[in-house]
Amino acid sequence: MLLWLAATIPAAAQYGRPTMNDPATGEKYHVEVSYGFWHPDLEATISSEQLGIIGSEIDVKSDLGYTDEAIRQFRLVLRPGRKHKFRIEYIPVKFEGDTTLNRSLVFNGIEFNAGLLVQSQFEWDTWRLGYEYDFVYTDRFYAGFILEVRQTKAQLQLDSAIDSEFTEAKGPIPGIGGVIRAYPAKQFSITGEVTGLNVPEINEYEGQFIDVDIYGTFNFTDNVGVQGGYRWLDASYLAKLDTGDLTLKGLYFTGVVRF
Repeated sequence: MLLWLAATIPAAAQYGRPTMNDPATGEKYHVEVSYGFWHPDLEATISSEQLGIIGSEIDVKSDLGYTDEAIRQFRLVLRPGRKHKFRIEYIPVKFEGDTTLNRSLVFNGIEFNAGLLVQSQFEWDTWRLGYEYDFVYTDRFYAGFILEVRQTKAQLQLDSAIDSEFTEAKGPIPGIGGVIRAYPAKQFSITGEVTGLNVPEINEYEGQFIDVDIYGTFNFTDNVGVQGGYRWLDASYLAKLDTGDLTLKGLYFTGVVRF
């Protein structure tokens, strides 16, 4: 993405001074709302200790029997000025099901033996709050930087005939990144966005994520459009002796409304 940005900005100079004489379709708005479905491949593990007993690394697919499902995603952009945007996004990740364990698992200090029927629920919900400033802005191209905070809540619950156990970890993770958008045609744009950060361990807590999003947008009018793209999100946390890792990558499709 950085190489692309370095190559694209000089090319964008052919547009001359930033103007809005002939703005691309869809660039005149103050509020943008998008909603749609993401169809990612899911990879996730989570472990939880109790009373000094280290928990097993539980794989939600191989251990709990989850299969890939569509995930809803919601975005809201507030644009008080041409180069300023406040961004809100919500991604609710939730899976549940019944399975017979094919190996023994230790969770919250309790051993769930192989062959035991277990009901489970896994959630990894993320709120994304950010600010974007587009330091380069022309009729057919812009580039900007992003500052954001992600509030994440990860939890796993296991229920069986012998016991019921639950673990939860939540907290904010800051992030920084960049975005570029180019319009090959007045009604069609290609956007690339990368954000992420690695928060080092502090008092036995740490977290990190990287989020890569590349998508195209076709705008029927200034107020209505559709998007399709590919997104890769990788996140992890350490909370004392509890750990969690999540990877989602795949195609998504959304509808867009602007005012």
